[in-house]
Amino acid sequence: MESVEPEAEFANNAFHDTSFPKQEENYQKLSNYLELNVGYLPSMTIFDEAFQKYQEIDKK
Repeated sequence: MESVEPEAEFANNAFHDTSFPKQEENYQKLSNYLELNVGYLPSMTIFDEAFQKYQEIDKK
């Protein structure tokens, strides 16, 4: 069963988005892509929170 949490739903949609820049690590470039190109993200807050968690994990 797939999670219905907003971050999980975003991650699944981004995974299936063949144009999503999966190797990009720059927040601004990712944010710009999402704001200009996708309809599957109902709120940028979801991305902001997911990116912050990614950064915290990446620092460990």
